[in-house]
Amino acid sequence: MPDSPTPPAPITFDDFLAVDLRVGRVMSAEEFPQARRPAYILHVDFGPEIGVKKSSAQITVHYTPQDLVGRLVVGVVNFPPRQIGPIRSECLITGFHDASGAVRLCQPEGEVPLGARLL
Repeated sequence: MPDSPTPPAPITFDDFLAVDLRVGRVMSAEEFPQARRPAYILHVDFGPEIGVKKSSAQITVHYTPQDLVGRLVVGVVNFPPRQIGPIRSECLITGFHDASGAVRLCQPEGEVPLGARLL
């Protein structure tokens, strides 16, 4: 889905801090055949403070499950769990839509500790 041409309303710094964005490492990735749109089920380790969380991610165009295992990703870890078909998604893995609408993951440029918070 391409970005909207209308700029979003301004938020406060406290609004930004309310979104808990953390670095995690994909521990496993598998096909999610029950999803309405092509997706994977990811298990992401966000470090000892948060632990492993499950997510459904529509990132099948640019990534295979094998590409994802071991990769660092950025996820929102403080959304309430959401039922997506037969799985309960516990976090939102972030990314950007490319020119064709497929998702490219948001990732740190280098190694950072698991659970590090985006500030």
